Amino acid sequence: MPEPADPEALRVALLAYRGNPHSGGQGVYAHYLTRELLALGHTVEVFSGPPYPRLAPGVPVVEVPSLDLYRPEDPFRTPALGEFRDLIDVAEFATMCAAGFPEPLTFSLRARRALRTRRGDFDVVHDNQCLGYGILGIARDGLPVVGTIHHPITVDRALELSHAEGWRRQMSVRRWYGFVRMQKRVARRIPRVLTVSESSAGDIAAQMGVRRDRMSVVPVGVDTGLFRPLPHVARVPGRLMTTASADVPLKGLVPLLEALAKVRTERHAELVVVGQPRDGSLVPATIERLGLEGAVTIAGVVDNLRMIELYAEAEVAVVPSLYEGFSLPAVEAMACGLPLVTTTGGALPEVVGAEGECALLVPPNDPGALATAIVRALDDADLRARLGAAGRERVLQRFTWRATAEATVDVYRQVI
Repeated sequence: MPEPADPEALRVALLAYRGNPHSGGQGVYAHYLTRELLALGHTVEVFSGPPYPRLAPGVPVVEVPSLDLYRPEDPFRTPALGEFRDLIDVAEFATMCAAGFPEPLTFSLRARRALRTRRGDFDVVHDNQCLGYGILGIARDGLPVVGTIHHPITVDRALELSHAEGWRRQMSVRRWYGFVRMQKRVARRIPRVLTVSESSAGDIAAQMGVRRDRMSVVPVGVDTGLFRPLPHVARVPGRLMTTASADVPLKGLVPLLEALAKVRTERHAELVVVGQPRDGSLVPATIERLGLEGAVTIAGVVDNLRMIELYAEAEVAVVPSLYEGFSLPAVEAMACGLPLVTTTGGALPEVVGAEGECALLVPPNDPGALATAIVRALDDADLRARLGAAGRERVLQRFTWRATAEATVDVYRQVI
């Protein structure tokens, strides 16, 4: 890595065990944080496992190959014998065969190996919620380490277990989340943990045992030049929009579908879902059970330009999550001037403000309350206009990627 022109500039290695920009909020975080770090004059390299990220010009990717056992076209694949290069590969495949998720551990070990010969190239290493044992090794090798925890994965595990029917499914969920024990141990020993909301900080302290005085809250942002109102695009009457980066109970899609069925007993409404149901999803069966065929469009994964058009076409955005550590979809909708109906799960009230400020708030997992709020928003054009304008203003004041990068640099300097 070349020396920065500014002697005050930092040299940053950001670790992303999965670089997919559509893999939850983590790929988005890596893309925009590194872009803004570069704009501030720092140098940054992203060390990523597959799928590799799409980054801003000038931000290089150091590919950290794995067996790529979860590639979309061939998930849970069996690699050819010649693909195994070392014991890390063997551990990766063996863990998958035991129904576990190996990537946090195996990526961290490979990242440590990649950084060993480059210790003089970086001032700080920033781990993006990998939290594998190799991260502690990087710190022992003499590099200052910062870790981001967007929200504690213990919440996902608890919700998946609560929805798991039968002992076989319960056992499968516990095996898959076996890496959580490691992540808790690593999180407690990293010198400084970044998280995105006060709500997440409290949950990380309570559920992962990280001391509150070792955490820094730095909210994430949105590209306000990209995510913006499009006045020339006509709203579709009764159109609702929701974004589900992962089809898991945490995201509350089933309660939203149940709410939509209730709304449609009173007025016309339709729903666009950005995201793709996974194999075995309850979503298709729920749509059929509720008679919502024709009222729900599964848009799949879309690019940012299409996403903004979908926001512009909708009258109301809905975030039905049972829990959110932050919620990029909520902030993106606000940036587009779209009124929100959200739950009070996790950090959502912290992000969208008090009831009626930028959103209508309802309890999580309450289809009746969700339906009532949706009908209220659809039936009141003045309310929608007020909420949408206030949401855009809140984002401009609080949630920009430049502010995220500046606050993150302050944390880097503390750790260094």
